[in-house]
Amino acid sequence: MSYSSKTVFTLFFIIHFFQVNAQDSNQKSELVQNETLIAGFAGTEPFVINENENWKGISVEIWDLVAEEMHINYVPKSYSNVSDALKDLAEGKIDVVVGPTSITSERAELVEFSQPYFQSSLAIMSRTDSPSFFDRISTLFTINLLYALLIFLFILAIVGTLLWLAERKVSPEQFPNEPVKGIANGMWCAIVTMSTTGYGDIAPVTLMGRIVAGTWMIVSILFATTMVAGIASSLTISALGKNTISSAEQFESKKIAVLKDSPATDFVKEYSGTIVVVENLAEAHKLLKNKKVQGIVFDKPQLKYFLEMHPDKNLTISVTEYLRQGYGFAFPLNSEKVSSFNIELLKLKEEGVLRDITVNWLGKEKQSE
Repeated sequence: MSYSSKTVFTLFFIIHFFQVNAQDSNQKSELVQNETLIAGFAGTEPFVINENENWKGISVEIWDLVAEEMHINYVPKSYSNVSDALKDLAEGKIDVVVGPTSITSERAELVEFSQPYFQSSLAIMSRTDSPSFFDRISTLFTINLLYALLIFLFILAIVGTLLWLAERKVSPEQFPNEPVKGIANGMWCAIVTMSTTGYGDIAPVTLMGRIVAGTWMIVSILFATTMVAGIASSLTISALGKNTISSAEQFESKKIAVLKDSPATDFVKEYSGTIVVVENLAEAHKLLKNKKVQGIVFDKPQLKYFLEMHPDKNLTISVTEYLRQGYGFAFPLNSEKVSSFNIELLKLKEEGVLRDITVNWLGKEKQSE
């Protein structure tokens, strides 16, 4: 073969090689662009809402916007709860989980999360049953109040005795020498002094007696103020309803409904509550209404939205919030899509789109951060 023929053959081979590679690259690019993901939709309103396979909600809207920017085609698959969706994701049965998925260290060992698109926290929903008359006054018949009264009587007896010792020689008509009558009169003088009634029938005349009475006036004001404040506080709490749970410290010996595999499970256990596992918020609400549980611990935005959709004046949500946590989209470990997805998600956040979506569903009180 001549030199010129070899040259032509070599050039032909090189051109053919690059054409084949270009075709393979185009085919691969086309396959990636036409790839259809299986997206597991799981969670509660207002983040995931399924109306006859018409999906909407905060999580769904955000996912659709990012998927559109990344030219991602997907097929939704419905799940009753987030934990089942994450399990299938870890096993490779689906490609992404869309919903209010709390980002936790335990879950991050099994799947890879996107940047958080919403900040949430746990809250407590409980009943506010109108208390009966006995419920309102029951707080006045506690062992602690009994102890306080016994201590008060003991102090009153000491003050009465000191007044009797100071006055019995100088004023025997007011404070008789007989100990029982003299101390009783001293206690009566202490009570009249404390209440500022001032009958004037008994009053100390000696310097020591007046010192004792003056000291008692100051001490009794502090003591009475503290006791009245404690009783008023107890009556106020009882007026809220005996079933109202305003803080986690009240969980002890109470049944608390939590969703399956929710971060709320460990939280309730930490405060000695009895766990009642439910599949969804509707089931938990039914148990609470039927007095099968005393409270529900769940994410505050969902609780507020649920109560707005199902108004009930006998239910309340605690002001106190616990375990602040972020929601993210979940992908398989080492997924190549997460980096590009996060960039698009951050763009939406910077443009204020995430805030607008959140405000549209939850109002201005709770905005994504």
